[in-house]
Amino acid sequence: MQEYFHIDLNIWQFLVFVVVGTLTGIINTIAGSGSLITLPVFIFMCDLSPSIANASNRIGVFLQSVVATGKYAQSKPEVFRGSLWLIIPSVLGAILGSKIAVDIDEKMMNYTIGGLMVFMLIVLLFKPERWLIEDKLTKAQNKNIGTFVTFFLIGIYGGFLQAGVGFFLLAGLVLISKYSLTQSNGLKLALVLAFTAPALALFMYYGKVHYGYGLLMGIFQAVGAWIGVKYIVKIPNANLWIYRLLIVIVAASAIKFFI
Repeated sequence: MQEYFHIDLNIWQFLVFVVVGTLTGIINTIAGSGSLITLPVFIFMCDLSPSIANASNRIGVFLQSVVATGKYAQSKPEVFRGSLWLIIPSVLGAILGSKIAVDIDEKMMNYTIGGLMVFMLIVLLFKPERWLIEDKLTKAQNKNIGTFVTFFLIGIYGGFLQAGVGFFLLAGLVLISKYSLTQSNGLKLALVLAFTAPALALFMYYGKVHYGYGLLMGIFQAVGAWIGVKYIVKIPNANLWIYRLLIVIVAASAIKFFI
C-alpha cells in the first residue's frame, strides 16, 4: 500500500505535472478528452501500469469535476434541472465499466488505450464538433428508453476508460436528448462527476489507485478547471486551439504506444 503514495519526480517532471494537470483541467472544462494527455504521463513518465494509470487518473477527473460543476452551477443552475434521468443510467453503466477495467489484464488494457489514441486521433481530425454547432435553446427530449440506453452505454465506457468520454456525452446530449450545446457542456461536467465518484470508489476498493501521483495531478487539474470556467470560456476560438493541441499530443502518444 505504501508504494501507492510514493512520488519520485525531479524538478522537470514536477513541472510537467503542473503544466499537464492545469492544461488538462482547462481542456476537460471547455472541450473534453484531457485524459488523453494525463494517461501517457502516468504510463510513460511515472512508469505506472496501464490499469493503475487508468484508475489513478480518476482522482484528477473527480476533483476537476467538483470545481467545474460547482462554478457552473453558481452561474447557470437551470442547466441541471431534469438531469436525473441521464445521471442514473450513466452511474449504473460506470459501475459496470469500472468493474470490467479492474478485471482486464494489463496487455489488453495497454492495447485498448493505444487503440483509443488512434481512434480519437481520427475523430479529432474529422472535427466531430461540426455536428454540434446548433446552439438554439430547445426542449430536451431525455425521458425515453433510447436515451436511457444511450447514457448507460456511455457510462460503461466512462467507467472503463474515461478518456474521450466528453465527446460521446456531448454527442448524446445534443444529438439524442436535443439539448443546446451550452446546456450540454454544463450537463457533461455534472455527468462526469456523477459517474466518476462510484468508479473511483471501486478502483480504490480493489487497490488500483496510486494516490501520490493521482492527487498531485488532481490538484493542478482542479486549478485548471477553475481557470477554464472563470476565464478560458470567454476567449474567442479557445476550442479551436485546444483541438489543435489535442491532435498533436494524441498523435505523439498513439505512436509511442505502438513502438
